[in-house]
Amino acid sequence: MLKTKRVRQIKEYVFEHQTVSLDELVEVFHVSKNTIRRDIQELVDLGEIKKVYGGVAVNHTTLESFHDRQTRNQYEKELIGKLAAGYVDDGDIIYIDSGTTTLEMIECLKTKDVTIITNNLDVIITALSYENLNVISTGGVLERKTKSFASFKNMDLIKNYNINKAFMASTGISISNGVTNSSPLESELKKTVVDRSSEVYLLVDHYKFDKYALMTYCGLDEIDYLITDKIPSEEYQEYAKENNIQLVFRESEVKVTS
Repeated sequence: MLKTKRVRQIKEYVFEHQTVSLDELVEVFHVSKNTIRRDIQELVDLGEIKKVYGGVAVNHTTLESFHDRQTRNQYEKELIGKLAAGYVDDGDIIYIDSGTTTLEMIECLKTKDVTIITNNLDVIITALSYENLNVISTGGVLERKTKSFASFKNMDLIKNYNINKAFMASTGISISNGVTNSSPLESELKKTVVDRSSEVYLLVDHYKFDKYALMTYCGLDEIDYLITDKIPSEEYQEYAKENNIQLVFRESEVKVTS
């Protein structure tokens, strides 16, 4: 693997996990510890990450912007957004979570009559072009890096709505840690949305599997549909079967029931 590609992948891995050990990076990228140290130093010098005892962590003073996340793995995001939009019907009241993958749904919804509840600024702006999309904002304080609104008052607003379908994003998912997010305030909003929704759809590309962030906002077993770009491992397939989760990937879907 070229060094530039490896360094980029190391950065993405650290950002997804928030904190990782050097030994873990050695195992994942199949290189020596000295090589990992040199690669890490490049990212540290750029201010992307910082060294911690035994490993490295995200430098939150340079938290990855919404734009940077949006341009990464763009093909996969568009595919997942298209698959998710296929589950939206005219008249639905849906929640579209703040995320670069969930944003891709809007273009695919432009011919449908739908009410969208969201906390994401880009979702609101993109939906402006389509008069048939009725948009309700949760309001609150704008987090510029993620282009999302968050406030403890959002929780009371969400509790008043009956949401048919919630389309949720995540920084990382795992069977042990569930569905996770880096922002404590946003995580509380996500948790409330999951509780208030009849059906919960989780949109994640395959890079998000077996990764986790600071906060767990729901268990993986609380998800009804898991939409991704490729079929997950047998472990996740078995978990889906045991918990009646429908796996959706690429242009096909697998209904997995117990």
